[in-house]
Amino acid sequence: MSKENFPIKDKSDTGSKLQERIKKVESEIAAIESKLFPFEQSLRNAISDLLIEERELTILYKQQKKAKKEKRLVQKRKGKNYKEPIGIVPISKKEVAEKTNQKEKKRLYKEAMLYVHPDKFSMQEKEQQKALETTTKLIEIYQNGSLEELEAFHAHIFGGNTMMNFNKDISLVKKTTSNATYLKNEIERLEKQLTDLLDSYTYKVLTTYKNPMSFVEELKAYYDDRIFKLRKRTKTKNKPEL
Repeated sequence: MSKENFPIKDKSDTGSKLQERIKKVESEIAAIESKLFPFEQSLRNAISDLLIEERELTILYKQQKKAKKEKRLVQKRKGKNYKEPIGIVPISKKEVAEKTNQKEKKRLYKEAMLYVHPDKFSMQEKEQQKALETTTKLIEIYQNGSLEELEAFHAHIFGGNTMMNFNKDISLVKKTTSNATYLKNEIERLEKQLTDLLDSYTYKVLTTYKNPMSFVEELKAYYDDRIFKLRKRTKTKNKPEL
C-alpha cells in the first residue's frame, strides 16, 4: 500500500473536498494498523520477559543516577565555600510566552466548548453525537495541541464546518484563522502519521520478510545486549527486584 500526496490549493479546495481527503488517508491508516498492530503485539508477547527486565533495569539505572547526583550535592554543601543560591529566579521570555499562550488557549477552549457543548442538543440525537465528537476533539487539542492548532479548530467550529445546526449569533467571535486551516492541518497530521507507519521498521519487516516472526531472534539479540550493558552499569547480576 502506498501513500498518496494531496496538494492543497486554497482557491479550489472546498471543505467537503478536504474532508473527503481526510477520510481517504484515515482509511489507509486504518488498513495498515489493522495488520501492523497485531504483528507488533505478537512480537512483544514473544519477548515479554526481556522487555520487562530491560524496563526494570532502566528504572534502576535512573534511580542510581539520581541518588549519585543527590549525594554529590550533599557533599558539596558540606564544603566551606558553598553558598545556597538566593534571590528571585528570573522568568525567561519563553516562560512568559508560554503563560500568554496558555491563557489564550483557555479562552479559545472555553468559548468553543460553550458553543458546541452536547447539552445544547439534548433533544436532537444526531446533533448531540456530532457535538460529542467535536468536544472530544476539542479537549484533545486543548490538552495536547499547540495554540495554532487550537486556533485553527476554533475557527473550524465557528466557520460552520462541524455539520451541526446552531441557533447562533457569532458576530462577536474573532476568527483567528481561515475556516479551512484546521482541515488542512488535519490532512498534514494524518499524512505524517501514514508516512511514519509506512517508514516504521516493523512495517518493513511485516511486508518484506518471508517469515516476519523470524524478526523475534533479532529483537532478542538486541535486548540481550542492552540488558547486559544495563546490568554492568547498575552492577546487577540477576534480575532486579524493585
